[in-house]
Amino acid sequence: MFDKFGEFNSYEEINELTENLFNEGDLESIKVMAKENGIPEEYADLYINGEVPAICDAMIAALGKIDVECRELKPKEIMEDWVEYIRGQCMESNMIAMAVRKKGKTLKGCIAALLKWSFANQQTIDKDIIKAAGVSAGKVTLGIPGMGRAKKIIKEYYLGGGEK
Repeated sequence: MFDKFGEFNSYEEINELTENLFNEGDLESIKVMAKENGIPEEYADLYINGEVPAICDAMIAALGKIDVECRELKPKEIMEDWVEYIRGQCMESNMIAMAVRKKGKTLKGCIAALLKWSFANQQTIDKDIIKAAGVSAGKVTLGIPGMGRAKKIIKEYYLGGGEK
């Protein structure tokens, strides 16, 4: 995923490398690094042309990381909802955006935290519901967190000390 330049811990690290590459005249590497980190090519061009002082801020760096992770993960359905919530939080909170960009914090890790909660909180489904659904299993359980709970788990994953 972050094959050439590795995973950055912050938008400041991205901007520092970009400045160093620019000073070395390595404009192509700026574009490669931007692409690898999900930063739009237009932002790289603006930086290279001297139209902006930095290639990204915390929000752009976080959204770029999410985009890169989504290309690999290919989230569907409820996972897409969770990812959109994370994107929205990155746009609203610089603190969340910086946390999302941290090394070791990933969508896979966040979804794993949600899945861990799901398995720990499964509820047995009523037999009438199972019958109405046309399911022939003897016992069915379900443990998907509601959006309020999912928001708490997501924030704890990114802002808390570890995976919970």
